[in-house]
Amino acid sequence: MDIIKAIEQEQIRTDLPKLSIGDFIKVHLKIKEGNRERLQVFEGTVIAIKGTGIKETFTVRRVSYGVGVERILPVHSPKIDHIDIVRKGKVRRAKLYFLRERVGKSAKIKEKLQIKEE
Repeated sequence: MDIIKAIEQEQIRTDLPKLSIGDFIKVHLKIKEGNRERLQVFEGTVIAIKGTGIKETFTVRRVSYGVGVERILPVHSPKIDHIDIVRKGKVRRAKLYFLRERVGKSAKIKEKLQIKEE
């Protein structure tokens, strides 16, 4: 049991920002095409975070050409280059699955106002 925990501890990434539900983020993914590697950006809203430790995943949703696209990504995946938080969302739920049925203005999430620290 301790051996598994030790191996998992090595794999955990600490360079990524703390994500929360409702955040609008840009995930820069490493895509391998043949012998070259490039970065692809997946931009959307975090609608769910599940699991703990190495098994932690987050779901990012965006609407592309009128079709909702969701992507479940492991937080500690080596395929994630980096994550940019575009804006923080103000939500009252742990899972935003209700956004799947919504479209247009009703699918908007209010922005959380940041308090400036001096």
